[in-house]
Amino acid sequence: MAGPAPVARNPVDPFEPFNRGVFRFNKAVDDAVLKPVATTYRDVVPSLMRSGVTNFFSNLGDVWNFANNVLQLKGQNSAETFMRLNVNTFFGLGGLLDVASDLGIERHSADFGQTLGYWGVPAGPYVMLPLLGPSTVRDTAALPLDWKGDPVSYVDDSGAGVALSGLRIVDKRARYLRTTSLLEDAALDPYSFVRDAYLQRRKAEIGGVRGRQDDEE
Repeated sequence: MAGPAPVARNPVDPFEPFNRGVFRFNKAVDDAVLKPVATTYRDVVPSLMRSGVTNFFSNLGDVWNFANNVLQLKGQNSAETFMRLNVNTFFGLGGLLDVASDLGIERHSADFGQTLGYWGVPAGPYVMLPLLGPSTVRDTAALPLDWKGDPVSYVDDSGAGVALSGLRIVDKRARYLRTTSLLEDAALDPYSFVRDAYLQRRKAEIGGVRGRQDDEE
């Protein structure tokens, strides 16, 4: 008697069984550590201070955003990112205030995975990374350079560097508390929802003629 037919795998997610296992692991860590800490942070730290923390790290991120916009030959995005960085650093108390947004200067986020995609490097299969979350083979390969381009990695005091990295993680998690709660309540399959949302967002971020290979995978 013939056994059950094999389940067809999503072509963009050939490692789905492994990825789902990592997804469950990440959720367990989040439920046990990150979510409680982020909830406490949100409830205890005044919103004005939290906004300052978010703005500070966003301003640091604009250094690498600028570099990648230049690598993608995006003149206007590069110029606006350079302006944001200078305005917020010098007039926003080192980035604690987002003066640039008040002036209508847009943020153009860009990482090295996006740069590779812009120049035609295909995304490759979807992967769920332990602790780091959704990615693709291309974006995972780009991570070492993204880490190298992170200004926090150049903090001389290792203790201060760890503290800054931890604060950034907690701040980011706190900003997504409501979103993840809605996801858990609404999505029948949170794993598939996260995967599809990530892949669609990356396509939109890359876009352009040079990124069309992603649309064909």
